[in-house]
Amino acid sequence: MRIWVTGTRGIPEIIGGVETHCAALLPRLVSRGHDVTVGCRRPYMTYRSTTYRGVRLRILGTVRNSSLEAILHTFRCVVAARHDNADILHIHAIGPALAAPFARLLGMKVVVTHHGFDYERAKWGRFARFALRTGERMAATYANHIIAVSPHIADRLREKYDGIDRKISTVPNGVPPQPCSSPLTSAPYILALGRFVEEKGFHTLIEAWHLSGLATKGLRLVIAGDSDIPTPYSRRLHLLAEQHGVEMPGKVTGTPLSKLLSHASLFILPSTHEGLPIALLEAMSYSLPLLASDIPANRIPQLDGDVFFEPDNPQLLAEKLKSFFENPVSRVKYDLSPYDWDKIADATSAIYRSVASPHTR
Repeated sequence: MRIWVTGTRGIPEIIGGVETHCAALLPRLVSRGHDVTVGCRRPYMTYRSTTYRGVRLRILGTVRNSSLEAILHTFRCVVAARHDNADILHIHAIGPALAAPFARLLGMKVVVTHHGFDYERAKWGRFARFALRTGERMAATYANHIIAVSPHIADRLREKYDGIDRKISTVPNGVPPQPCSSPLTSAPYILALGRFVEEKGFHTLIEAWHLSGLATKGLRLVIAGDSDIPTPYSRRLHLLAEQHGVEMPGKVTGTPLSKLLSHASLFILPSTHEGLPIALLEAMSYSLPLLASDIPANRIPQLDGDVFFEPDNPQLLAEKLKSFFENPVSRVKYDLSPYDWDKIADATSAIYRSVASPHTR
């Protein structure tokens, strides 16, 4: 089938959960015989090729505005997908799903992947939250099928929208297997990574780090990542890091990221909002011990209750940190078989076949 994908900034090596998801999934869909094109946003694309592992990269311009760029770009992608006679338009995230009825009007089948309740993020104002809620409603009403990346998301959608159960599936984010390696014995460090947005909770982590006093015991805190463009929050985060001796290596991908994960002593995810966090799965694939904020998205079956801490509470997180390093754990073996990208690609391909059926409305 001819598949057009939109809702992502682009692939590969662009920071973001949707971007990581698409970079891993789409080439696997190509290997299963699909003709896949992904719409990429020009401001983010430094990748000079027009293809990535068999996936066609269609770079289209959009405004550089956090509230408007995604939806304006998505409408351009819908028109391009119709021009290319796409069988299915696959929309990622609920903001871009505002375009679902337009795509249906143009005669395309639509699949929407729901990566999380974005209207609960702290960064959005009233109008943006309204638009995101509307996008979710458009997905529930007009999409031929909805993929939820976690059971928590699927359950909430079933509670909110009558009759949606017949067209919703849970297909998680994935993670590739990694070789297990031992952490460095010298200069041990705590690792966190992600985009520098408020809901990631890195400000809470830095404050907890300061309160814990672990820096005086030879430990380091490394927060890898950055913001798409400088923001008041990202500037505040850099200032906090400088004040408290926190290392920020910036955007890290590929081999440097693998080395960071391989040699960390502990991974921390202090978010207040997630869908199904790929960063958490990546840390687990390296068998890292971890601590995670106690939010529904992080409560995956492979983790026990001891790893969780109350979000937005630096004092309790500081106590967790001190407790961990009083009795450190070397490595943890997690069962990540449900998050195998090949299984996820098979499930997605099966959904495409179902949606493409002439009997699917």
